[in-house]
Amino acid sequence: MQSRKPKTCRQCKAEFMPWNSTQTICSQPCAIEHARALGTKRQAKSRKAQRISVMVRKNALKTRSQWLKELQQQFNRYTRIRDDKDPCISCQRHHEGQYHAGHYLTVGGHPELRFNEDNCHKQCSACNNHLSGNIAAFRINLVKKIGLERVESLEGPHDPLKLTIDEIKEIKAKYREMAKELDQ
Repeated sequence: MQSRKPKTCRQCKAEFMPWNSTQTICSQPCAIEHARALGTKRQAKSRKAQRISVMVRKNALKTRSQWLKELQQQFNRYTRIRDDKDPCISCQRHHEGQYHAGHYLTVGGHPELRFNEDNCHKQCSACNNHLSGNIAAFRINLVKKIGLERVESLEGPHDPLKLTIDEIKEIKAKYREMAKELDQ
């Protein structure tokens, strides 16, 4: 019969004399703690895998309009970060309060310009909501900011924009990355 060698407990790291060659834990309390720790790790991995699975299934059920809404949120966030130091495009004021990403030519009237960076600029909520975009002042200051030629190209005819879900996802990722870079 072979003599037993001392081992180190996996839980408390104390040295102990095992009863048999497969024993890795020194005592019953350590075994209970070790089982709880393993269970917690497994549960965390399981919860994470479950969250990922739910997210994948939810994304598979999203409609094109839901993807467009998420893209619009990313695009507007990028616009507000890009124009952070600029005043409101319409009233040219810096003030406390909420700023929006105001469109010179509305999304409803010109959906093809919805994600055009020349068409969208930082605008205070008063001008955007209460003055319906304050378009007259918006155009004057937009000409100063980007030039008459670019404003006239915005006002000209445009081809319809029909994005697929995959294209929407790509553009959303692009604007998320651009916003991250500017936000640093």
